[in-house]
Amino acid sequence: MDRLLKAARTSGSLNLSNRSLRDVPNEVYQSLDAVGKDENWWEAVELQKLILAHNNIESLKEDLRNLPQLTVLNVSHNKLSDLPAAIGELPMLKSLDVSFNSILKIPEEIGSATSLVKFDCSCNRLKELPSSIGQCVELSDLKASKNVIVGLPEDLVNCSKLTKLDVEGNKLTMLSENLIASWTMLTEFNASKNLLSSIPENIGNLSHLIRFDLHQNKISSIPPSIMGCSSLVEFYMGNNSLSSLPTEIGVLSRLGNLDLHSNQLKEYPVEACKLHLSVLDLLNNSLTGLPPEMGNMTTLRKLLLTGNPLRTLRSSLVSGPTPALLKYLRSRLSEGEDSEITTPTKEDVITRAARLSITSKELSLEGLSLSAVPSEVWESGEIIKVDLSRNAIQELPVELSSCISLQTLILSRNKIKDWPGAILKSLPNLLCLKLDNNPLRQIPSDGFQAVSRIQVLDLSGNASSLPEHPAFSSMSHLQELYLRRMQLHEVPSDIFNLQQLRILDLSQNSLQSISVEFQRLISLSELGLSDNNISVLPPELGLLEPSLQALRLDGNPMRSIRRTILDRGTKAVLNYLKDKIPQ
Repeated sequence: MDRLLKAARTSGSLNLSNRSLRDVPNEVYQSLDAVGKDENWWEAVELQKLILAHNNIESLKEDLRNLPQLTVLNVSHNKLSDLPAAIGELPMLKSLDVSFNSILKIPEEIGSATSLVKFDCSCNRLKELPSSIGQCVELSDLKASKNVIVGLPEDLVNCSKLTKLDVEGNKLTMLSENLIASWTMLTEFNASKNLLSSIPENIGNLSHLIRFDLHQNKISSIPPSIMGCSSLVEFYMGNNSLSSLPTEIGVLSRLGNLDLHSNQLKEYPVEACKLHLSVLDLLNNSLTGLPPEMGNMTTLRKLLLTGNPLRTLRSSLVSGPTPALLKYLRSRLSEGEDSEITTPTKEDVITRAARLSITSKELSLEGLSLSAVPSEVWESGEIIKVDLSRNAIQELPVELSSCISLQTLILSRNKIKDWPGAILKSLPNLLCLKLDNNPLRQIPSDGFQAVSRIQVLDLSGNASSLPEHPAFSSMSHLQELYLRRMQLHEVPSDIFNLQQLRILDLSQNSLQSISVEFQRLISLSELGLSDNNISVLPPELGLLEPSLQALRLDGNPMRSIRRTILDRGTKAVLNYLKDKIPQ
């Protein structure tokens, strides 16, 4: 013990986990006061990280206040029934884990720990969270699952930086609209296994939400505003009381996993057949038929239907392989007759778009088969978004250079062959550039310097565009990078220097292995690896949990992970990998 304490005074970190401790040694609270005669006091450092997990500790002393430099405190898996008020006298505390104890109440003083970023009080006996938690305005990760909490304090509206919230397995009966309105940064929200009867009408405010789990509640409907959750990838609504789905759910273009099992659904809306799902769970509902349009959901890898009174489908189709069922449904699609609708001329569309751009600051000339952009459309010098996708444009119009306020430039599906470096250099506020599906030749080695402030870049489908050693790190602000269908055999190494990268899509390439360097992408929340040749994942990828919330692996010859684990979603896969890391 003395050796550990002495080492802690040098490193600032002390790990006393798994030592069958019943009490915290007094020397721990004394910190620098316990410097020995054989130690140089001027070299000693204050304790900053204290791990006391997996012991039999029954209480923490108020002497905790003697550790003012503490940033991490982990007392999980002990026998605590309460916490000392001194918890509020730790001004530097960023991470507090008190999970798996028998705590009945969190002291109000916790509100004084204003640096708190991560707080885990799950698996205790809490009936409520203190209202003072709202004073912890830096809080981004809150876990309070598996307690007996009946309501969340309204003061949590002040925690606007919250990105992850887990309140699974409590007694919540409602979610406040005021709270939802303030939590606009949420990416992961788990309120499963509660007593919720509804979803707040303003749920669409959560435009950054990636994973939403409400399974095993008493929810009878999903509000149409769900369409505002445009980043949603995984949505779990199994074991509720849904009788219908809103047609608006069909606009959730990123949704890959939709769990609706054990509800009372009588039909699946045609509009929801536009979704690009990988897994759709409709087990144990009241479906009597399926729309033929579901046959067009060709991304579906798993469609679960047993436990429905389906009268129009043979049982062998229902329980058989998904592709066979989809093929059958497609065969039932009627061709339909083209209706005679008067369509406006191309000139009318261009004129209207130019007029709209003056007020909206956005110019959209998408899908007009233009080989050049008419000069008369550039009526507004304050334009912030230009969409020229799905045309036949080979060179960018020179007028673009004068759009110095431009933030978004969409050039997808054109005939652009050369990297438009000169024009891009003249756009100092450009944040989003989409150049996917062009016959783009190799980008110059210094080409990315022209867009050094870019946050979103899509080069998908431009197989010859990347130089031999692409300098991605010259775009240090990059948050989203799309490199689908690039014939990549390995991941360009400079990508691992992008510390702000949140979304990386490498699907439909020829990748055979995944580097352990991925663990450096600490901000990554979505990683697309679908349709490659990957058979093994490095265990270190599991270290990206919980930040990585969507890992797409379908279409790979995956041998290292069982199908049952893959089907349980991202979290299960990452936890499985993490458990494989050698101790």
